[in-house]
Amino acid sequence: MSTRADEQPADAFLYPDIEPYDQGRLDVGDGQQVYYEQCGNPAGKPAVFLHGGPGGGASPRHRRVFDPARYRIVVLDQRGCGRSLPHASTPDADLSTNTTWHLVGDLEKLRTHLGIDRWQVFGGSWGSALALAYAQTYPERVTELVLRGIFTLRRAELEWFYQHGTSMMFPELWEKYLAPVPEEERGDLMAAYHRLLSDPDPEVHVPAGVAWTTWEASTVRLVPDAESIAKAADPKHATAFARIENHYFVHGGWFEEGQLIADAPTLAGIPGVIVQGRYDVVCPAVSAWELHQAWPGSELVMVPDAGHSLEEPGILAELVAATDRFADR
Repeated sequence: MSTRADEQPADAFLYPDIEPYDQGRLDVGDGQQVYYEQCGNPAGKPAVFLHGGPGGGASPRHRRVFDPARYRIVVLDQRGCGRSLPHASTPDADLSTNTTWHLVGDLEKLRTHLGIDRWQVFGGSWGSALALAYAQTYPERVTELVLRGIFTLRRAELEWFYQHGTSMMFPELWEKYLAPVPEEERGDLMAAYHRLLSDPDPEVHVPAGVAWTTWEASTVRLVPDAESIAKAADPKHATAFARIENHYFVHGGWFEEGQLIADAPTLAGIPGVIVQGRYDVVCPAVSAWELHQAWPGSELVMVPDAGHSLEEPGILAELVAATDRFADR
C-alpha cells in the first residue's frame, strides 16, 4: 500500500466497506448500555477501536482501518454517545457515572463478554488517552497499541485549545466559540461552558453545544472540510459531544496531572506506533513526543502534511500501515 498520501484521497488507504456480523448493547451497570459491533474475521486477531471526543461516537469508516480478512474488529460507542443509551443530549442527562475509569471498566467488561483474551487497542485523540489508561491498567490484555493525535488531558493541553493558544491562529473562528459566553465569564471558558451545557433549557445548552463542537470541527484538519463541519453542528450530536467533552475536561479526565506520560514506562514490552500530524492544533505534537520519550520501544511517526483528523490521507496511510504490520503478529 503506497504511503504517498499527498497524491491520493483518504479512502485510498482504507479497506472496503464491511457490515457487522454481530452487534448489540452490553449492560455495563449504572443504567448504561454500551453499543458494540464486531466485523471482519471472527477467527482473526482481535482489535478494538476507541473513538475520540470523548463523546464523538463511532462510524462505519472506523471498521476500515483494519484488514477484515485478518482482524476480528470490535467497535463501540462509549457511554452517553452514538448508539449507547442513555444519550447525553437529553435535558436530564446524568454524567456522574461517565468518567475515564468507568470507560476503562466498560472495555474490560466488553472484552470478557466477547471471550477475548488479549486485543490490539487502537485510539486517536481522546481515544489515545483512553487507550493509554486502559493499557496502563490492564497491560496483560494488550497485544499492541496504535495511537493517533496524542491527548493526555494535561492542563496545558486543555488551555491551549479551549482558552488561549489555537485562538491566535483562528481568530475569526474563535469569535464564534466565544459568542455564547458572557464577557465576565471568559476568564475560564471551560467552566463557563460547563454552566451553559448543564443548563436544562435547550435555548441555552443547544447553542453552546453547537459553538463548542463546531470550533473543534473547524480546526481539526489542515484543510477544513465544510461537510464535516456541517455534520458536527447537528444539535443532538453537538449537545452530547460538547457535554461529555466538557465534563471530562473540567475534571482533568480524573487523572493526576501528567499521569499518562508519567506511567508510560509501564507499557514497556507492548509494541506501539504513535502517529502524529505535524500541524495538529487540537493536540499539539509535544505530547506525542513526550509520550514517545517515556514509552520504551514505542515508534513515533510524524506526518509532515497533516493536522489532527483521522480523515487526513497521511494520517490514514500510517495508521493502516501499522495495523497491517501487526496483523500477523
